[in-house]
Amino acid sequence: MAAEFNIEARWPELFAPLDAAGRTAVVNSFASSWHEGWVPNREDVENLTDFVRGAIDEAEYDRRAAGAAERHRAHAIAS
Repeated sequence: MAAEFNIEARWPELFAPLDAAGRTAVVNSFASSWHEGWVPNREDVENLTDFVRGAIDEAEYDRRAAGAAERHRAHAIAS
């Protein structure tokens, strides 16, 4: 696990269009997973910030998440 959880500092451009409530929602969404050992990646953070700011709808968010999960599974199998 990374020593520090600070996804806003890692990808500030993704958080810039969000208001304070949106930023807090995104950070909180990923914090519990980080505590379980997951390391945030840009794709997942970008997908959720896009959803929270209204750039994509729930169906598109779900499609992107499913695609990312499939790529991660394929990579794990290949490794």
